[in-house]
Amino acid sequence: MTQCNEKDLRDKYLNKGVIPAHKVTASEDMRVVDLVDGFAASGAFNAGRLAEASKLFLKMAQDKEDTAICLTLSGALTPTGMGGLLRELIEAGLVDFIISTGANIYHDLHFALDLPMYRGDFRANDSELRKAKIYRIYDMFVTDEVLVETDSFLQTALDNGTGRQGISSAQLHHIIGNAALKKAPHPERSFVAQAARLGVPVFTSSPGDSAIGMMLALLKLHGSTVTVDPDLDVLQTAAIIHGSKKNGVITLGGGSPKNFYMQTQPMLEMLFGRPCKGHDYFIQITTDSPQWGGLSGATPQEAVSWGKVKKGNVENNVVVYCDATIAAPILMTYGLARAGKRPQKRLYEQLPELVAALKRDSNPL
Repeated sequence: MTQCNEKDLRDKYLNKGVIPAHKVTASEDMRVVDLVDGFAASGAFNAGRLAEASKLFLKMAQDKEDTAICLTLSGALTPTGMGGLLRELIEAGLVDFIISTGANIYHDLHFALDLPMYRGDFRANDSELRKAKIYRIYDMFVTDEVLVETDSFLQTALDNGTGRQGISSAQLHHIIGNAALKKAPHPERSFVAQAARLGVPVFTSSPGDSAIGMMLALLKLHGSTVTVDPDLDVLQTAAIIHGSKKNGVITLGGGSPKNFYMQTQPMLEMLFGRPCKGHDYFIQITTDSPQWGGLSGATPQEAVSWGKVKKGNVENNVVVYCDATIAAPILMTYGLARAGKRPQKRLYEQLPELVAALKRDSNPL
C-alpha cells in the first residue's frame, strides 16, 4: 500500500492558496461581485461557502450542455420583497422551473395587486394584532383587507378555470399568473405573473397547504370542478429532468419543495428500473443542520445514497448555512451580473411533449 509522506499531504491539502491579509476591502463603490470575490479569496466559513455557491451558480448557468435550473422556495420569502430578484432571474433565463410553498405564491400576488405588506416587529402583542385584524409573519404585518382582496382576485381567476379537472399545480399557477397579467394593476411586480408570461412552470409540492388551496376547497364546496392532481406534478417534474441533459437546483430553505425536486431522480429510477445518474448541481441555503434528521438539513452527501445527487461530484455541491434573505440576494445578484441572459426554455409549453416522452421511454408495468 502506498503511503503519502508529509510533502505529498501538504501538496494535497495546501493547494488552494494563502488567505490574504484583507479578504474584503471596503470602498464606497464596492459591487456585489467584488464582495463575493473577496469572500472567495479567503474561502473561510460560510462567506467562503457563499462564494463557492455563487460561482457554482455561474458554472451551472454557463454549462454548455444547457442545464435545466430549478429554484425551490420554502417558507414565506416573497413577503420580504425577494420577489423582485425572482422576477429578474426568470427574465434572464436563469431559472427554468420553480417549486414553491403555496405561501410564496399567494403573498407574491399582493404586490401585483398593489396591496401593501407592512414592516412589523416580532415583539408585538399578538393578541392586539388579532383584535386589529393584523396578521404577523415573524416581523412583517399584513392586514385583513389585503387578504380579502387577494382572495377575491383568486376566486375570480379560479372561477374562470371551472371545468378544468385534473390539472397540475403548474397549470393552476399558470391560470393565476395569466389572470394577474390581464387584470392586476402591476403584474410586473409578480414572479408568478412573469413565470406565466415566459413559460416557466411553477409547482407546489403541497397544493392544499396555503390560502390558494383553501380557496380551491371553498369553491369546490360550492360546485367548482377545478381539481389539482399532485400525481401530475410528480410526472411533470420527472419529465423535465428526464428531458434535460443536465440538471441543477438552488434550494432556499428546504422542506417539502426541496424533496419534491430531489425525488425526481428516484422517480426516474422507478420508471426505468435502473439507477439514475443523480442531479448534476446542488446549491442549498439553509439554517438547518443535518444531525436532527430532517430533510431541510440533509446534506448532498446523504442524497448520494438515494441516487438524488450525482456521486463523485463534490465540487458541484455546496451548502451555505445562512438566512436565505441574507445569502440568496448576494448569490442571485452575482449570477445576474456575471452570467448575463440565457435563452428561455419555456418548459411550461413543453410539458405535454415531455410527459409523452417519459411515458414512451419508461418501462411498462
